Amino acid sequence: MSRYNRHIILSEIGPEGQDKLSKAKVLVIGAGGLGCPILQYLTAAGVGTIGIIDFDKVELSNLQRQVLFGTSSLGENKAIAAKNRLEDLNSDIEIEAYPEALTYQNALELFNQYDIIVDGSDNFETRYLVNDACIITKKPLVFGAIYKFEGQVSVFNYNNGPSYRCLFPKPPKKDAVPNCSEIGVLGVLPGIIGSMQANEIIKLILGIGDVLSGKFLCYNALLNQTSTLKINRNDAVISEVLNRQSTFGKRTLKINCETNDIVSIQDIINNENIQFIDIRETHEAPKVDELSVKNIPLSSIQNHLEQLNNDKAKYFFCQSGTRSKRAVVYLKEQGIINCYSIEEGALEIKNYLKEQFKEKTNVR
Repeated sequence: MSRYNRHIILSEIGPEGQDKLSKAKVLVIGAGGLGCPILQYLTAAGVGTIGIIDFDKVELSNLQRQVLFGTSSLGENKAIAAKNRLEDLNSDIEIEAYPEALTYQNALELFNQYDIIVDGSDNFETRYLVNDACIITKKPLVFGAIYKFEGQVSVFNYNNGPSYRCLFPKPPKKDAVPNCSEIGVLGVLPGIIGSMQANEIIKLILGIGDVLSGKFLCYNALLNQTSTLKINRNDAVISEVLNRQSTFGKRTLKINCETNDIVSIQDIINNENIQFIDIRETHEAPKVDELSVKNIPLSSIQNHLEQLNNDKAKYFFCQSGTRSKRAVVYLKEQGIINCYSIEEGALEIKNYLKEQFKEKTNVR
């Protein structure tokens, strides 16, 4: 009663509201600039179970804005360092630290353990992963992002409201948008935006106020101005995510650079109607004993067209996806159909084979 007195005496919260907070389970993705204020205020508010997932370590450059940490935390995993600090702030709640990366393999199982998911990440790949996992697990998502002197806040996937993909259906090209380590960020900005996110979380738990669902709040710290954009639900985009849930969590390949299709490796790796062609030079590509792969270097592909099976789908890969894409373009010009480029295929196939065959494979 003493700790939460200022909440309890609010007529909108009271003992019942504080009890709701104590029973709530919130997972915070990232213990960085946004995650630090979010975690501090949720812990202080008495949210009963808080999960923290972050694989990163505390660095000196983080201390300019990540005020949950100090010099004694340098070199420590952020999730564990945050848990240790927060337990000193409030020892009456449960705090779970996950010192690992959020992936397609662990997201669904992790999200199903919590009521609300909070995105404090700093990259687009994670944002789309979090959004899609929230749609599949039917969890509300409290979103925040920062850029130099500006920040954004919204609540997605709440009461049939829009998702992040309804606003941004497709991610930008890789490295098209610099992060704060490249372009900088005002130190107090994540504190402002993170506090706004914490406010939305508390409102969701208590069922009070006007939640930022269907609204995208933009804040400019230099001009001290805010604006709010309306977001409409896009059923087609959400249905597309739900249609992919059968392969969510499986290791996938991105194929066909023109359409950005996604397929599960498990669905094609042993498919007799598929031909795998490694177009790296022979000195780059050692034999793969566990997978039937034909090696046709891009430099001489025009001399080996007879080795391509017209009755099968042909998946080309190299080290980075650049040469395989060129191979597909060339073959289409020659009238050869059912050709696909695997982006970063060698690495992804290697990872899959390491999972299936442990260390037997000698793919590099």
